[in-house]
Amino acid sequence: MTTVVKIDGAAIELAEFVRSLKLTGQFEALLEQFVRDRLAALGARKAGIQVLDAEIQERADQFRRVRGLHRASDTNKYLDAMRISAEEFEAFISDGLYQEKMMRKVCGDQPVQGYFKLNSPKFDSIEVSHIVLDSEAKAKEMIAVLREDPDSFDELAREHSIADTREQGGLIGKVLRGSLRSDVEAKVFNAAAGDLLGPFASGDRTAFEIFRVNAKRPAGLDDDTATEVRRLLREDWLRARAAEHVIQAA
Repeated sequence: MTTVVKIDGAAIELAEFVRSLKLTGQFEALLEQFVRDRLAALGARKAGIQVLDAEIQERADQFRRVRGLHRASDTNKYLDAMRISAEEFEAFISDGLYQEKMMRKVCGDQPVQGYFKLNSPKFDSIEVSHIVLDSEAKAKEMIAVLREDPDSFDELAREHSIADTREQGGLIGKVLRGSLRSDVEAKVFNAAAGDLLGPFASGDRTAFEIFRVNAKRPAGLDDDTATEVRRLLREDWLRARAAEHVIQAA
């Protein structure tokens, strides 16, 4: 048995610690992140990516500075206290560098630009506002009023909407494809700026939503879009790598 901590001399064993993580719902997320990191490191080695000794030394020095380990003896005591060998510490540093280099290759500027060029329509965005009401009758009455007086949308949202956007006049803001229910999205993205759409019922018909399209913005590779493309590239790559391995939770 491995003791991870003692409280008043009473040992807490590793098995008990892991059991607690599982029961509190933290274990799965930690394990998933560990597996993703390991897949990235394995993928980097398979791709022939190199990590130099000088890079390991620089990253290890950075690790020590952040933790106030200014002398070699301080570092040794720190590792000894955690029962981590110098070789295990170096492997940890190396894996981190492999992961970073692999992700830079997968999610670098050139892959981002290529992915965006092939998939730009999915990054079209709109700016929308909405009003959410608790009955279909109210929603139909509301949209009739709005068709007569479109400029009253913000005021009516503040007065009648049950959504948490009511204080902002119903403004949701920028919305990318994939952010709305598929049946709603198809109609909203095909609408023109200024159009009113709805009411759309929620699945349980306890809420009815009216949309106003404020603006339409064709896709552009701005910072927000580039961040989303990098996320998609990373997830696609990790999913593909996971399919190449047999991964089993013990």
